[in-house]
Amino acid sequence: MQLELSPEDAAFRDEMRTFFTTKVPQEIRDAVAERRELTKEQVVESMQVLNAHGLAVPHWPVEWGGQDWSPLRRHIWHEEMQRACVPTPLAFNASMVGPVIAAFGSQELKERFLPKTANLDIWWSQGFSEPDAGSDLASLRTTAVRDGDELVVNGQKTWTTLGQYGDWIFCLVRTDPEAKKQRGISFLLIDMTSPGVTVRPIELIDGGHEVNEVWFEDVRVPAENLVGELNAGWDYAKFLLGNERVGVAPVGATKRVLAQAKEWAGDQLADPLTAARFAELENELLALELTALRVVAHSADGKPHPASSVLKLKGTELQQAVSELVVDLAGPASLASGAGAGSDVPEWARRATPAYLNLRKASIYGGSNEIQRQIIAKTILGL
Repeated sequence: MQLELSPEDAAFRDEMRTFFTTKVPQEIRDAVAERRELTKEQVVESMQVLNAHGLAVPHWPVEWGGQDWSPLRRHIWHEEMQRACVPTPLAFNASMVGPVIAAFGSQELKERFLPKTANLDIWWSQGFSEPDAGSDLASLRTTAVRDGDELVVNGQKTWTTLGQYGDWIFCLVRTDPEAKKQRGISFLLIDMTSPGVTVRPIELIDGGHEVNEVWFEDVRVPAENLVGELNAGWDYAKFLLGNERVGVAPVGATKRVLAQAKEWAGDQLADPLTAARFAELENELLALELTALRVVAHSADGKPHPASSVLKLKGTELQQAVSELVVDLAGPASLASGAGAGSDVPEWARRATPAYLNLRKASIYGGSNEIQRQIIAKTILGL
């Protein structure tokens, strides 16, 4: 494989590297580097800096803030952003609902929502999973019943990430209970301040509040908030999940944490077994990066390459493996997550266990790794 960039792409990489390391506030980049949880204000500020320079949603249509870049340049943009400890644009806005509205929404919906979505003036939440509809998403039971010019929504969504910050939520709702389960689903935009919407926190294993339950009790939604055609929501959901999966392997971020871990390891690198773990992970990440470049090279038609499932599967496994290595390097100090900033335990060691526990989610979201193995078996191996 030819890894050397063309002079033009190398100049583009340098331009991205300079921007990300000089224009995004240092305190935000420091928080990412230290694996601290970002505040809502920091997420918004970072994305608005990117959007002001046309770098928040480069994969969108140009008329709505996108860039006419090659797939390789989009890959470079993503990798340099992670390398510089810049928060990636909020996925619910940039990679999920935005592309769906741009592709299937009415002109009115595009004008109403896309500029505010790109600038994070609207914080979107995702309303897909339900207590009995996770991997089998088509079994969802939240209903939307037509009543004049409105749809009345009742049901429950769960695992709604950062829903406590949400202004609006894009939901899959059942609009035809008599149709085959994939055929009776619609894609609806709901104002989270509407009467009848309740957000309840779910406390995670690391003690954090990142996900939520969202309840809908006779929530009245204007029918004009329906995206695309009635009962065509499953097609839009597949489009959205394809976009979500591409780029879900955080190669740049994992490489950065592994490089930091080498600094944290100190004298432990003299241990042959520890050194071997680092070498194995570095080689695995190099192979993953080459695979990512290969996928980019074969995704020129804009559709996700089947190998994106390999990236998701292996990328999340390596992300988890690096987080486990950091816990092992911290040793007993990794149990000091509750220690204050004034303790003798370094910040990276205090963050080791919460980060490790939080990243258990990585092999579940975006389509669990078990599902990815099924996709690989069918679409790549032909089994």
